Amino acid sequence: MPSKPPPPITIDAVYAAPGYLFRRMQQIAVSIFMEECKTFDLTPVQYAALIAIHTHPGIDATRLSAVIAFDRSTLGSVIERLQAKDYVERKPAPEDKRIKLLYLTKSGAAILREIIPAVERAQARMLEPLKPADRKTLMGLLVQLVDLNNEASRVPLRAEDALEHLGKAG
Repeated sequence: MPSKPPPPITIDAVYAAPGYLFRRMQQIAVSIFMEECKTFDLTPVQYAALIAIHTHPGIDATRLSAVIAFDRSTLGSVIERLQAKDYVERKPAPEDKRIKLLYLTKSGAAILREIIPAVERAQARMLEPLKPADRKTLMGLLVQLVDLNNEASRVPLRAEDALEHLGKAG
């Protein structure tokens, strides 16, 4: 029995591929975030870094990278931009002056409080076209997919491991 020929290669096949759809949704999510948060001049990664530093004051850049699942080499420039905006300060670790610990400044804490409503609006807008039940289903499936594919990431989420070293797990 002859084998079935492969399906034709078409742009419609690309448009229906999960990877393409995830990439498009990432573009849409960033656009919505930037639109809602434009007055704050923060990117989604900068926002995540501020939240993590707020939650875990004294975290170092390597552990911050693990907590927000962001490439360590690129994170350095994110931290530099936050420092230039006076949202974050670096202080040497008492036990090893080469390690710099990250803390929010008063300005950083203030911007974080101010941006939260805009971030919440952005998150709501991303899901707004869906019915409430579909939003819940999508979020459950996304959490599951991200969790089950964590190890396939260039930068797997390692929050528990990173926080365990801080002695502040949770």
